Amino acid sequence: MIEIRNLTKIYKLSSGQMKKLKTKNSRKVAVDNISFEAKKGEILGLLGPNGAGKTTTLRCIATLLKPTDGTVVVDGHDTVREPEAVRASIGFLTNEIKLDPQFSARYLFDFFGRLHQVPEDKLKQRREELFSYFGIDGFEDKKIEELSTGMKQKAAIAVSLVHDPDIVIFDEPTSGLDIITARSVTDYLLELKKKGKLVIVSTHIMSEAEKLCDRLIVIIDGKKTAEGTLRDIYDETGKDNLEDAFFELYRVNHKEDR
Repeated sequence: MIEIRNLTKIYKLSSGQMKKLKTKNSRKVAVDNISFEAKKGEILGLLGPNGAGKTTTLRCIATLLKPTDGTVVVDGHDTVREPEAVRASIGFLTNEIKLDPQFSARYLFDFFGRLHQVPEDKLKQRREELFSYFGIDGFEDKKIEELSTGMKQKAAIAVSLVHDPDIVIFDEPTSGLDIITARSVTDYLLELKKKGKLVIVSTHIMSEAEKLCDRLIVIIDGKKTAEGTLRDIYDETGKDNLEDAFFELYRVNHKEDR
């Protein structure tokens, strides 16, 4: 289970960053007082445009960033006070985390498995299971740099799941993938849910969110603007599909900001 209470993350901007963002404000509020819970056995989606705060929220959960304010508790462990315990229970993947191109998928899988202290017999079993599912067997001894984009992504997913974590966090899991590879990834996320795992995904692909997610958190400009099932969000916006519902939330949010 994940419990987030009043999560806020503020970045201090350099003069170069201020110039790039065309702002005179030296502080950027990436996540603004967000609270929610997520339980095992569900897929929770963070939905929002690029720059909304989805990735920052996920990085705070994964202990890669420390909150400016608020708390994040994962399986009873505070992400700031007990980061190692949190990392042991989660698998985290983002497109910005790349596997070392000079090593093979097999080597990296085994390397990270041993870092997670996975027993050798279990490590072999996990490698055979995941490599078979994602079609990596046959390519497992090729260097990462020799693999296709889709195969690199599948290898990265396998490595992130080497320790069979109870909580799986994927940031834009199908971004840039071909339709076949993307389908294999989303199908696997549904399988993880069936096994009782908690899966959190961020996405801006509406059809993906509709297919995968039991509940959605809509984040716009760092703020939580809606939370609930698809039906809840349809009822709140008066729309009958997620794309229209999202644009309604986006329109209302910006109307309030003006």
